[in-house]
Amino acid sequence: MIKPALPKGTRDFAPDAVRKRQYLFQTIRTCFELFGFEPIETPAMENLSTLLGKYGEEGDKLIFRILNNGNILPLAQQAKDNRELANLLCEKALRYDLTIPFARYVVMNQHQVVFPFRRYQIQPVWRADRPQKGRYREFFQCDADIVGSHSLLNEVELIRLYQLVFSRLSLRVSIRINHRKFLQALAECCGNPSWMPVITTALDKLDKTSMQQVEAELQEKGLPEHALHLIREYMDLSTQPADNRLQSVLELLKHHPAAAEAVKDVSFVIEQLKNTPSAWASVDVDFTLARGLDYYTGLILEVKSLEAEMGSLGGGGRYDNLTGLFGLPGVPGVGISFGVERIYDVMESLQRFPASTGMATQVLWLRMDDALLTQVLQYAMELRQEGIATEVYPDAVKMDKQLKYADKKGIPLVLMLGSREYARQMVAMKDLRSGVQTEVPLDRLKETIQLQLAVR
Repeated sequence: MIKPALPKGTRDFAPDAVRKRQYLFQTIRTCFELFGFEPIETPAMENLSTLLGKYGEEGDKLIFRILNNGNILPLAQQAKDNRELANLLCEKALRYDLTIPFARYVVMNQHQVVFPFRRYQIQPVWRADRPQKGRYREFFQCDADIVGSHSLLNEVELIRLYQLVFSRLSLRVSIRINHRKFLQALAECCGNPSWMPVITTALDKLDKTSMQQVEAELQEKGLPEHALHLIREYMDLSTQPADNRLQSVLELLKHHPAAAEAVKDVSFVIEQLKNTPSAWASVDVDFTLARGLDYYTGLILEVKSLEAEMGSLGGGGRYDNLTGLFGLPGVPGVGISFGVERIYDVMESLQRFPASTGMATQVLWLRMDDALLTQVLQYAMELRQEGIATEVYPDAVKMDKQLKYADKKGIPLVLMLGSREYARQMVAMKDLRSGVQTEVPLDRLKETIQLQLAVR
């Protein structure tokens, strides 16, 4: 006998959880479309060559490879090492994110899409990560991207999109922004521009490890003490008053041209967001934000919860060279992603899901007089046609068992039709939330149910 089990980092979802997830997806999808984004979908698997080398050394290690079909033993004998063997045995892989497949899609469909192209995508991705709280091996991403435009108004729009979504979800969050050109200037001021990937990868681990461990990693990678000192000073800038940060980073990085360009970009975005409604998420400059993926080139951003201990709830940034990896240079892009799994966990812990998301069936017809079963089935269909989710209890069992079924499922209203009620063209309706039972005319049933459901 096989013991039932799930692969690590994956989950089943019960009906209640699925309804809540659908509520999240629909809220995000509605906001995407309010901003004019259009939906696309891409395959679960991509060619391995499409994915490798796009996420940095750490990211490449987390790609789930798919073993080739057919006789693979001869290939095993050709490999010089494990890495070459893996590439020989696997030509395809599960997608790691939605951004690289989107870049591939744009290149393949460049003559059909209208630029600037505003696209959204809600699909699962897979990463061979170590499972832990808020981190899974299979999870959904909800991405919105704009390609074909250099304008910083796109960054402003995406931040506004974040603010609208989290406002509608009633979650208090902060949106942190930084610029990759600050990190470029930092690496060059440290003495070697090739240190930029090392520095960004290390800083990106700050939410999971300590500053001492980050410094130890940088020392191990060969950065000298003077570079570590400059990195410490750079990171300390995020504790300064917001009004002074941009000027301070410019002075620290010796007015490096890349830093000056970053200050100009960040200043523009902050200026455009000045009239943000007070109830919406704040936007703060945080120089410790790194976003370790190699393809980011400009402004980067990340969303953190102000109410729960959790990793980022979303992130993104500008990637002006991404389509060039597939032979189409000169197509700038910027995008964001919503971490739906973590958003779900935060909303569940804070009990922020509307009560209605836990309710599937709104009305249950009890099985009473089988002579009236045909009429009951007809009335149930009429309610369904009016948009009222309705069940008919299938088995002729005791009333108590039927009521317990309704109670366990959280069905608010039950209907009872016996010969006495039918003779008077009435139906008995019991509200299980209040315990109140009334009689309702059959020709007023729909309106009465709608009013009763609107009470709570």
